[in-house]
Amino acid sequence: MQGKKGEYQEQLFINFQLSKVVPADNFYRRLKDVLDLSYLHKMTEKYYGTEGRKSIDAEVFFKLMLIGYLENINSDRKLIEQASMRMDMLYFLDHNVDEALPWHSTLSRTRKLFGKEIFLELFRHILKMCIEKGMVCGKTQAVDSAFIKANASMDSLEERSTQYYDDLTENEDIVRLKVGKRKKNKDKKFNEQYVSNNDPDAKVSTKPGKPSALNYLGIVSVDTKSHIICGANADLANKRDSETIEEVLEQTIENLEVSNIEVKEVTADTNYSSGKTYKYCEEQNITPYIPVTGSYIPKREDFIYDKEADCYICKLGIKLSFKSLIKKSNKKVPIKVYKTLVEDCCNCLLKDNCCNASGYKKITHSVDKPYYDIAYERMNTNKGKQMMRLRSSTVEPVLGTLLNFGGMKKVYTKGIILASKHILMASMAYNLKKYMNFNSRKSGKAMANTINMANNFILSSFLKLFQTFSLQYI
Repeated sequence: MQGKKGEYQEQLFINFQLSKVVPADNFYRRLKDVLDLSYLHKMTEKYYGTEGRKSIDAEVFFKLMLIGYLENINSDRKLIEQASMRMDMLYFLDHNVDEALPWHSTLSRTRKLFGKEIFLELFRHILKMCIEKGMVCGKTQAVDSAFIKANASMDSLEERSTQYYDDLTENEDIVRLKVGKRKKNKDKKFNEQYVSNNDPDAKVSTKPGKPSALNYLGIVSVDTKSHIICGANADLANKRDSETIEEVLEQTIENLEVSNIEVKEVTADTNYSSGKTYKYCEEQNITPYIPVTGSYIPKREDFIYDKEADCYICKLGIKLSFKSLIKKSNKKVPIKVYKTLVEDCCNCLLKDNCCNASGYKKITHSVDKPYYDIAYERMNTNKGKQMMRLRSSTVEPVLGTLLNFGGMKKVYTKGIILASKHILMASMAYNLKKYMNFNSRKSGKAMANTINMANNFILSSFLKLFQTFSLQYI
């Protein structure tokens, strides 16, 4: 007989329990069992007074934030709307179906209220969970960065004041005066000339083949064992990658020190190459596998560099001695100048093709050449080539996942501090997904082993029983 559903009518009273309708293998139910955020209440006490209306529960706030990044929901309004209709999310939040969730504007205000240290502490808490499961080796870290769209358009740019330029370029003019090359700087950097009136921390940057946009720079440090993010930070988009690696590595070292894990190696692409980076890694007893910058010249044809005497020697035996140290306006570090004497080259047969118009030969290199030499030799070993392949297969997929599926593609807040919180939350959600998948695989393997053991036991028992009966009838 054909069935037909009766007319829908709301029930005034109903006996309903979320714990009975949310499946045992549901992601948020399993996450609730392993993620304890009760300690956040004590940490966030200092942000509130003793009077007035009660605020949102800190545990509920951070759980809602995690849901947003786990589900790739960027809007607070959409997040509350989605969570209110999902029974598994309500169960994760310890909310009943008839219990109202916080207003979406409360999330925005609370995000600004809590300091970055609270977000960093939660990141470390989740990282420690991964470490305790044996998912993190920590010895080798892969570092990379990506532009994150700022919540501001190019139309919000306005020109800075003239006084700002005078203060900004005062030191540059002094440097040019010392080296005897003072001249008017006609090509001011775009970010020094313009600022967004909507978000002053957002900087203009350009990806190859794409138009300029206002961005932030998101940097992550990823463990090469299970691709767990061990450090995450935001910086200004007009900075070079080599200027940002120290901060994210320092955070990574602190994050892992709690679990007595020491970072021994780091791998990154050529953009992170600089003498400052190599020196920092040396001070931290970390071996950097970072290719040297393209402007570096490992060997000069017909010239040999003598490290001990700090000079160059041409193939005819003429010495180019160190003469001066100069700082160019377009260089971050000084360069060393080596020259021959005019009388040394006046009778040389190669003078026309070797010396300049003044009659002497000049060679320059960076003061950081010793660091570049070591890095160049290291990267040309089999281990160096292997580390570069490891880097591309580790950190690049992680960044791609964060940008496309982890809610990190655009920051909908303003300011560098909130951008850092944004990247930390996206990294936490990523690590939680890895943790839950690892738990599932481990449980699946354990169940499979149990089943195999049970089958083997039944089979062996059956064989013994069969042998017993067989012996009786022989």
